[in-house]
Amino acid sequence: MHIVLLEPEIPQNAGNIARTCAVTNSVLHLIKPLGFSVDDKYLKRAGLDYWNLLDIRYYDNFQEFIEKNQGVRLWMATTKAKHVYSDITYEENDYFMFGRESAGIPEEILMAYEANTIRIPMLAEARSLNLSNSVAIVIYEALRQKGFPGMLFEGQLHNHTW
Repeated sequence: MHIVLLEPEIPQNAGNIARTCAVTNSVLHLIKPLGFSVDDKYLKRAGLDYWNLLDIRYYDNFQEFIEKNQGVRLWMATTKAKHVYSDITYEENDYFMFGRESAGIPEEILMAYEANTIRIPMLAEARSLNLSNSVAIVIYEALRQKGFPGMLFEGQLHNHTW
């Protein structure tokens, strides 16, 4: 699976998402401009020691991302979507795009992908969920549908046995 962040602004969110990508074996795509340096201490701290597990790819803009990823099935996560994320049947190599924390994905882009827009239901009075929480909700639903491929289903205690 693939997580795409379009112009992310907050390093802690990007770090948390990087960690989610690392533990789910998902590729992280970052589309510039970024609201932080990739050397940012908050970004690194949020990702902890998982950076070596991460496949991360950078793009100068949305057009470059599209040119380098032609033919992929791209889902646009937005509060403006008509489709609920859990009603979709996902495929193994789907891409999930999330927009800037302050503005989301531009409407001009959303209009080109109307059939592939998805939303997480929430109260009408609420503006949106935190970006890193939204990514986790969507990617884990997609992975659940596929049976959590390659993931552990049972943990181990450090000092005891079950």
